[in-house]
Amino acid sequence: MKSTLFTFLIFAFTIYNVQAQDWETDFTAAKKEASKNNRPIILVFQGSDWCAPCIKLDREIWSTENFKTYAKDHYIMLQADFPRKNKNALSQTQTAANKQLAETYNKQGFFPFVVILDSKGEVLGQISYKKTTPENFIKELNNFIK
Repeated sequence: MKSTLFTFLIFAFTIYNVQAQDWETDFTAAKKEASKNNRPIILVFQGSDWCAPCIKLDREIWSTENFKTYAKDHYIMLQADFPRKNKNALSQTQTAANKQLAETYNKQGFFPFVVILDSKGEVLGQISYKKTTPENFIKELNNFIK
């Protein structure tokens, strides 16, 4: 019984890791990775547990196989999450880092808010949620990238 449960948990964890979007949460690390791989940073401001359009953007774009496959080779995905529920609370360090990103790139406090940055942190463009396909969203993101 224990070995069956253990095998199932390993299998489920492996599937989750293969399918999960690879999000960076450290801005310095994201810039370093973007510079090293010559990729733009897609900075996403979201309220993962309270913002309905944020949840839709995640479900309809970020979590799709088409987007994840494309993003893996073309973008550095940086997440600045602002959850409200205690069970989803981030560390104080991460909360402070996300607030600093918001002060720099999202002064109006829009959610969701997507900022396209170069490897130095310069803004190339910005968009928000809209009902579209992952392929069209990718095209919109790429319109900001020179």
